[in-house]
Amino acid sequence: MADVYLEVGRKKIFAGSLDWPGWGRFGKTEEEALEALAAYGERYAPIATAAGYKFPAAPRFTVAERVPGTATTEFGAPDGQPASDAEPVTKAVADRHTRLLSAAWAAFAGYAATAPESLRKGPRGGGRDRDKMIGHVLESEAAYARKVGVKHKPPAVDDADAVAALRDAVLVALSAPNDGGPLTDNGWTARYAARRFTWHILDHLWEMQDRTE
Repeated sequence: MADVYLEVGRKKIFAGSLDWPGWGRFGKTEEEALEALAAYGERYAPIATAAGYKFPAAPRFTVAERVPGTATTEFGAPDGQPASDAEPVTKAVADRHTRLLSAAWAAFAGYAATAPESLRKGPRGGGRDRDKMIGHVLESEAAYARKVGVKHKPPAVDDADAVAALRDAVLVALSAPNDGGPLTDNGWTARYAARRFTWHILDHLWEMQDRTE
């Protein structure tokens, strides 16, 4: 069984794993969200394997909690924080968070290195091309990093040293055991941060894969 939570908005519902940060998908109903989550299990599995974990085949879901959605949910990003986010983070859990996030970053970088600059447009003719998508990811991560006490300027797409410095600092912030509280004033808990960082990079990895001609 895999514990998940549902973030319930007016028009969108997010189903997210509580044990596998970054494994989460949206739907218009609870059933659609859970079906999408199950379907993306095979795309998340290589991330888990690369991080050194065995991912369950065809897991059955247990909805552990429902939380209200926000405007961010309706926009298309997970924003809810289930009660379990406030649980203490052990060294083993912190290691799991950082290993999975590192594997997600590596998968994105590996795919982006061979993807074409021009990506197939969405059904309405929209969507960022490769370099703009990478730039968006880095700008978002610099903003997210402030929520865990890390203050770096958004690195340029071609500045590998600055990208590494930002991400290394984030990993340091997430790597220590903690009491489950926010990692900085008005910041995020470690569990939420791990989920949001990892979900965002994987969401764009999968988008890039889907839009590569």
